Amino acid sequence: MYNCIIVGSGIAAMQLANHLSDQFRILVITKSTKRANNSYRAQGGIASAIGEGDKPAFHFQDTIKAGCEFQNEKEVHNLVEHGPKLIEQLKKSGLDFDKDDKGQLALGMEGAHGQKRIVHCGGDATGKYIMEHLNSTLRTDIDIVENRFVYELIIHPTTKKCIGIKAKDENGHNESYFGHQVILAMGGIGGLFSITSNDSSVAGDGIALAYRAGADIVDMEFIQFHPTLLYFKGKTAGLISEAVRGEGARLIEESGQSIMAGKHLMEDLAPRHIVAKELFQQRLAKKEVYLDISMIDRFEEQFPTITAMCQSNGVSLKEKRIPVAPGCHFLMGGIVVNSVGQTSVDGLYAIGETASTGVHGANRLASNSLLEGLHYGKMLANHLNEQLVQKEMEIPFYNPSNSTTVNVPLLPDKEELRAKMMAYAGIIRTSSELKILHDWLSKYDESILNDLSLDEYSNETLQLLFMLQVAKLITTSAQLRKESRGAHNREDYPSEDERWGQIHIVQSKKGTEMRERQNEYHQVEVNA
Repeated sequence: MYNCIIVGSGIAAMQLANHLSDQFRILVITKSTKRANNSYRAQGGIASAIGEGDKPAFHFQDTIKAGCEFQNEKEVHNLVEHGPKLIEQLKKSGLDFDKDDKGQLALGMEGAHGQKRIVHCGGDATGKYIMEHLNSTLRTDIDIVENRFVYELIIHPTTKKCIGIKAKDENGHNESYFGHQVILAMGGIGGLFSITSNDSSVAGDGIALAYRAGADIVDMEFIQFHPTLLYFKGKTAGLISEAVRGEGARLIEESGQSIMAGKHLMEDLAPRHIVAKELFQQRLAKKEVYLDISMIDRFEEQFPTITAMCQSNGVSLKEKRIPVAPGCHFLMGGIVVNSVGQTSVDGLYAIGETASTGVHGANRLASNSLLEGLHYGKMLANHLNEQLVQKEMEIPFYNPSNSTTVNVPLLPDKEELRAKMMAYAGIIRTSSELKILHDWLSKYDESILNDLSLDEYSNETLQLLFMLQVAKLITTSAQLRKESRGAHNREDYPSEDERWGQIHIVQSKKGTEMRERQNEYHQVEVNA
């Protein structure tokens, strides 16, 4: 029995755990190990307006512009205003950020930023440094349980409050944990696509859990594809940080001709959806794409993580060019939450990439993701600390089954699902291709399982069920939004539509709703 159950172990989860009252009994439970998450893999850094001449107002403007003015402006304002304070708190707690020759914080440049404002650690190993720091400062009495597949949220039969979770260990044995609050911090959906920068364990589980529990899910069509993943011999092998282009690297064809010249005012540092679309079209034309790093002095020292990744994958840096391709990177949509992470299900919260906080709009600004995790982790901690509950909670009787006689439903092959999502719901979408995908997904009807216990199913079956469920949410939203906006590129609707700019596509077990933007957060606050 816990005060707080935190599902996930990334930056939002650990920031929350670090700021919760020491009176809380806390469980952190994670699908793989506590280091197997996207936060740990993050290279670029944290965006924050701390440089000379920079202001949160400028950071706000860049964020809104990159997100195609589709954000909740109040949330963006709060995010950028808190940025400098969050950096200062990390410094005071002992995190050693990179510094320049004058001993000041070294600030990097990334796409769609108007100036240098990216704080980083270890060159291009910011995520690793921050996560090691947050893990090292955790209270010793916090329970951390690894290698558990959380497959169901426990909803009280009469109060309809979320009161716990069901999980399976590596051998498929069932476990139950109960708590006053359950927080989903499980990352995004990269594992649904064949080409991704994400950790392989990140496959939309949090969104599937929330959807099955009755929560609202929003904006699933807005999926950011990072322009530069290391691409060698037909396979991708990790992210090449945007910070490399921030230091002057250029995207080129085999001949050395610039790809982004004349395509956007910021050229190689254009917003990610624009660069990714250009590179995707190059790949469609069977042209190789490279990142020219010849102008960067001491590349190996500035980018040790990328250097090691290239070397381990047989890519030589002697020619000063790195082969790249775009791949799935970040979900802007997710579980509908209010300003402190409350969902539309009582007792259930969501933070980090699993949640749709409204700060990213249609396309996330580079290095705002770690900032978002830090900000909402602390905001939710402050909220829960004010709501401290110590009383005992009634736990309804039930007995999880461990039977092995269950009939396994028809589900797709995992790799085939990933390949079809990349082909038909990837960087550039069309009505005809989305219909092909929709029809294929419809062959696998998961609806019979929506209200039934999943206790008897294997981890592999549950993972496929969740992937199928989230794939359908993405496909439905992508079909419905008949415009191109940010990371949602429709070849058959190539322009932004003013009317669609006022609409969120909200999905739940009750159905699909076109929700006016100005009403969304008000409704969540009422429901939560």
